[in-house]
Amino acid sequence: MTIRMDSLIQVLAQALDMVEITYLGVTTNHGKRIAVLCAAMGRKLGMSEPELSDLISCALLHDNALTECILMQNGWERDDPNFGTHCEIGQRNVEILPFNGSIAGYINYHHERADGLGPFKLSEGNFPLGAELIAAADLIDAEHHLENILPEKLPLLLENIEANINYSYTKQAGKALLDILDKDLLISLQNEEIIKTVSRSIPAWTMEINDPALIPFAELISHIIDYKSVSTGIHTQQIANRSWIMSEYYGYDLTEKIQLYLAAALHDIGKLAIPTEVLEKPGKLNHEEFEIIKTHIEITRSLLSAMDGLGPITEWASNHHEKLNGSGYPLSKKLDKLDFNSRLMACIDIYQAVSETRPYHPRRSHAEAMQILKTMADNALIDSGIVKDMDKVMAEWSGKDVETPKMN
Repeated sequence: MTIRMDSLIQVLAQALDMVEITYLGVTTNHGKRIAVLCAAMGRKLGMSEPELSDLISCALLHDNALTECILMQNGWERDDPNFGTHCEIGQRNVEILPFNGSIAGYINYHHERADGLGPFKLSEGNFPLGAELIAAADLIDAEHHLENILPEKLPLLLENIEANINYSYTKQAGKALLDILDKDLLISLQNEEIIKTVSRSIPAWTMEINDPALIPFAELISHIIDYKSVSTGIHTQQIANRSWIMSEYYGYDLTEKIQLYLAAALHDIGKLAIPTEVLEKPGKLNHEEFEIIKTHIEITRSLLSAMDGLGPITEWASNHHEKLNGSGYPLSKKLDKLDFNSRLMACIDIYQAVSETRPYHPRRSHAEAMQILKTMADNALIDSGIVKDMDKVMAEWSGKDVETPKMN
């Protein structure tokens, strides 16, 4: 079984866009437009398909450190003196991924300018071409909101690019932008067209589902989601790690282990679209706030359903708030509609949520967490067999975080 990595990265980029809209006012599909522009510029400059694949992946993930920096700095602005921090962290995050070649500096320097007035004060010729192209695409979309520019305004846009070569844009990136931007491309960047444009523009990148290299990618996803909220700073990663432990207990083969691990890493991706003030509320949520929180599952399912090749991963990730008696959400599924791994994911999610420190409860021991799960199982809300198994398996981790799986 193969998985479309290009499609998975697009899903993550779309989720990052949801965060960026809130904090920077960047419009929907920003990451996708950056990728399409970089693909067009890269082809114009004669890049090979492997080089294009690396460039486009970095373009889609260029702001992967956004949630982490917002958490660190309690806000984030383009004129912030620490603005370059997200570039450094973003570069660090992607270095673990299995690229075709070197992507050194692609994300680290994606806000540098030809005139040396970027975060690291590097002038033209001192940062790599990949960074030049991502920087040019990011800047033009952030400043001009390309999805809204009508074709008749294209001459003014081209004049602006030309006037800013040697200042905002390097010669190579600026010339490439001038060469590729025409009315057809501009139309293709509009929100109603961008999905089709991406599918035409971005080369497929597949990996076998049992490839251990998917583990660090799943870690990156967990990392981005967890940094959305102080109070759930290890939630996703711990659910993924506990899923791995349980899959080993059940004797799953490597393929299903990684599938379950990836589902756990993705299960709360929809929370990136939830307002931080709701996620961070220290007390009990009111009805309206709870309804907002509940939408994260629908967003998760929507994002994952748009991706090719996930198979059962979408179901396992999207069913973790369903209950066996139909009282869960969002689809009120009952036992007969919930497969074993969906029921397992629900139990692990609850275990982690009641174990970890939250604003409204302290960290709980294994015994305390299991008492909550056993009560829920007795009330036919969750799988009693899985609860018994978790009582045995998770006891050794009482009061401790589970380590990320080590692959040989």
